[in-house]
Amino acid sequence: MSNNRKEEILLATLELASEKGLGSVSLNMIADKVGIRKPSLYNHFSSKEELVEALYQFLREQAKKKSVSQMVDYSSFFAGKTALEILQQTVGGYLKINQQGPMLMFYKVIYSERAITPMAAKIMKEETDKMILATKQMFYAMEIHKILHFQNPDMSALSFAMTVHGLMDYMLDQCNGDVPTAEPSPALLNDYLEWFCKENAVDKESEIEKGKGI
Repeated sequence: MSNNRKEEILLATLELASEKGLGSVSLNMIADKVGIRKPSLYNHFSSKEELVEALYQFLREQAKKKSVSQMVDYSSFFAGKTALEILQQTVGGYLKINQQGPMLMFYKVIYSERAITPMAAKIMKEETDKMILATKQMFYAMEIHKILHFQNPDMSALSFAMTVHGLMDYMLDQCNGDVPTAEPSPALLNDYLEWFCKENAVDKESEIEKGKGI
């Protein structure tokens, strides 16, 4: 299958899912939308589940290409930044990926159907797992560089990732509510990041040690 045909099938799936709901979209509908016969889809995807997973991976890769938030060298990324600036840029990059056109459309579909559609729940879990792992890696690096201090980096990363994920859901609700806003308000998320940095400041480690000695 050519890349153009593959992209056409994936985007047709996304458009149908946004109109009808992921659970209601059939391979017949997708084939009709693209203008091919259903057996032709099986030449490229063995199931609807495989097609939806491919759509998720495709949209993430496309969003990442447009994002400037890819970070590999923590030493370079941390240089000259406060803990708050690091977390703001990291979370901001993640938000940017998930709020880009097709990715946001897909996220809305998955978000709305995760309780009733196994495929949606699977993708939401996969996305959350990736976020938790990336957060753990960053927190260990922040600990090593003495930017923040964690009594338990793994649990801190889990708590942080799940809270940010929940606040993202809340921001999405702001957009889809009875009186939707043009842009979701990041105020609560920023407040949380500020609080988190204060709670895990490096100088609090010495305060805790002093308290133990009293």
